[in-house]
Amino acid sequence: MTELTVFQQKISALIPEMELKCNEPMAKHTSFKIGGGAEVMAFPKNAAELSAILKASALLDVKPAILGAGTNVLAPDAGIPGLVICLKDCMDGMEQLDGNRIRVAAGVTMTRAAVFAANLGLSGLEFAHGIPGTVGGGVYMNAGAYGGEIVQVCESVEVMDMAGNLTRRSNAEMQFSYRHSVLEEINGIVVSAVFQLTPAEPETIKAKMKELQGKRSASQPLDLPSAGSAFKRPVGGYAAALIDQAGLKGYQVGGAAISTKHAGFAVNLGGATAEDVQKLLRQVSDIVFEKSGIRLEPEVRIW
Repeated sequence: MTELTVFQQKISALIPEMELKCNEPMAKHTSFKIGGGAEVMAFPKNAAELSAILKASALLDVKPAILGAGTNVLAPDAGIPGLVICLKDCMDGMEQLDGNRIRVAAGVTMTRAAVFAANLGLSGLEFAHGIPGTVGGGVYMNAGAYGGEIVQVCESVEVMDMAGNLTRRSNAEMQFSYRHSVLEEINGIVVSAVFQLTPAEPETIKAKMKELQGKRSASQPLDLPSAGSAFKRPVGGYAAALIDQAGLKGYQVGGAAISTKHAGFAVNLGGATAEDVQKLLRQVSDIVFEKSGIRLEPEVRIW
């Protein structure tokens, strides 16, 4: 058995009841299937456990990284020293508050939340059905697709600060913008979100979700590991179109490549490293800039 590091010993002693994994491969927790071991990965099941792990990490002067489903993350090959807090499937639970509102915990996937709403006859989350991340990650970055965004349906968010204190923020206080919220500036963690939705026939809602899923399957490389859209939408154009126009579909660095199916996706062809992906993103951005004068910025969050 590998000898525990000092940090692993200390954090285990501070929170003995918490589910912790040492040297947990990040590749198991990211959609790119890339990343070395996290020194410690914690799996809090509720707000109280999340607060406890944050307070323990503060005592040890360690700033944790927060992970949802890892669908927009490129983790380093060398792994993550310190603490990673994983919320997917741990911070769980959904409930209907009244006729048109639901509360969803941060670790629930966007797809599950959309299906839950549809079964209640509540419309507004159809766009989220095929987004592979968690509600926490989706709210944090104002995720969107096919004309829908979190900002359109999110009434309020339960937020925990890095000291373990819980507050509630209104839609306006979240300061949502394109793929962004104020939580990036304040290092806030989504605990749960309340969505204000619109009554509709469940079958109509499900038909819309099926239609959007069909569009995704037809146009996106869902059969290969990726982190969704590799680049943010630039002012004055669309990333996929600019990459395509630059002749970069299929462009490859090591095991990473621009998808031949959708130029907006960087994919892991098998055995890609984080370094491969970073080089690919840099080179594609440079080539597109040379040809169009537009600089593409990664949407993927590079840890």
